[in-house]
Amino acid sequence: VVISFETGPTMVGDEYSDPAIMNYLGARKNTMLGNNFSEYHVDDSPRLVLDKLEKIGFRVVTMTGVGQTLVWCMYKETDCIT
Repeated sequence: VVISFETGPTMVGDEYSDPAIMNYLGARKNTMLGNNFSEYHVDDSPRLVLDKLEKIGFRVVTMTGVGQTLVWCMYKETDCIT
């Protein structure tokens, strides 16, 4: 049994993230007061975000904790044209 205490919002991207993926996740773009960059956030928990990304072909490569922040590095295979 896994009991998750993690709740949203979850930061899912920066201002250079793929708009189609951000739209799929239902993310909204925010610029925090004092920052000169934007971030995308969703109200979903990290687990729900990871599940949604898995459904479109992403997989977790690694994860780490930084203080009370969790970071997942994900990868998606792409078709290469040679």
